[in-house]
Amino acid sequence: MVLVQLRYNFRLYPDTAQREALARSFGCARVVFNDGLRLRQQAREAGEEYVSDGELSRRLITEAKSTPERVWLGEVSSAMLQQALADLNAAYRNFFASISGKRKGRKLALPRFRSRKDNRQAIRFTKNSRFKVLDNGRLRLPKIGDLAVRWSRALPSDPSSVAVIKDAAGRYFASFVVQAAEEEVLPPVGSEVGIDLGLTHFAVLSDGTKVTAPKFLRRAARKLKRLQQDLSRKINGSNRRKKAVVQVARAHARVADTRRDWQHKLSTTLIRENQAVYVEDLCVVGLGRTRLAKSVHDAGWAGFTGMLEYKAARYGRTFGRVDRFFPSTRMCSDCGRINDKMALNVRAWDCPCGSDHDRDVNAARNIKAAGQADFNDRGAQVRPGLVPAPRGEAVTHPDAACSTRSVEGISVH
Repeated sequence: MVLVQLRYNFRLYPDTAQREALARSFGCARVVFNDGLRLRQQAREAGEEYVSDGELSRRLITEAKSTPERVWLGEVSSAMLQQALADLNAAYRNFFASISGKRKGRKLALPRFRSRKDNRQAIRFTKNSRFKVLDNGRLRLPKIGDLAVRWSRALPSDPSSVAVIKDAAGRYFASFVVQAAEEEVLPPVGSEVGIDLGLTHFAVLSDGTKVTAPKFLRRAARKLKRLQQDLSRKINGSNRRKKAVVQVARAHARVADTRRDWQHKLSTTLIRENQAVYVEDLCVVGLGRTRLAKSVHDAGWAGFTGMLEYKAARYGRTFGRVDRFFPSTRMCSDCGRINDKMALNVRAWDCPCGSDHDRDVNAARNIKAAGQADFNDRGAQVRPGLVPAPRGEAVTHPDAACSTRSVEGISVH
């Protein structure tokens, strides 16, 4: 039996006393993290040895509780404080792996101090802390209480950990990580699809289907502009400014939730209806520095392809990325001829072989062919044994599913 790691997010509704307890927990975890970071920085500046993980735990948690300056650390769960140091240790390990070349991707910087002014706060509890999901549906956290949870689905197994998150909009979420048996593999189908991602059309499929870009951020721009203008008129440090900040954050959260919900539905439909899905490996970071940056970030290509990847691994489908330098747009999908570069306003072109091409459909067909060739060269598919827990597995916002009917030729419901 293969086990996969899944993450489920649910909305929390703490009462006034529980909010105060959570605020204390956020503050204590932040202080312990900053104390550990400061201690290691001081040791490095003094030329001393790297402070070990066990030494940090002993000095900053066990011994610190007996000092007048940190006696209030005893008011919160010690397991949560240990997890704060575990986050610091993971940040250092990732940094060392990055500079040594063991970690691929962009170089990571040293961990930074956490601020109490950050809009997002989080703490994590493991099984050692003895958190529990009660029979009445409430979540019991040590030294916090029984929190009301809005369950949108049942957990497949007992969670191994839970993170309590407060976002910029003032909402509370419980993020459970569970180890679940691999779901039943979907029955095989004969269709495969290549996907060309874009801005006018969010996705163009190799069979000619075009999915219109919803442009959630653009559609909410008028409301966001008005809220930002109201925020700019408030005096710094005033209570009205704090309320205005929350209103702006809620508007952005609504956009993000709606986009995530729509992408989940579309990605699930594509995985269920196709045995293999191939996409182009776009450099989203680079495109985010161009004049199209706002539209690129509004599209959310990276999040969508991430959904396709982990859902394909979970349901027994094939997922492939085509190299970003592959000339999918300029290559004729019929004869293979590579033509000169074309401007973005050229949406259709004719090949000397006599073929008439829609720019995006032709690119999607080339992506499909390249993905199939690459998959055949690599041989039989080897399914991964562990699927990373995707962030935002479940969307529980009551209005997150609005405005999802902007699809041409494909149903996402």
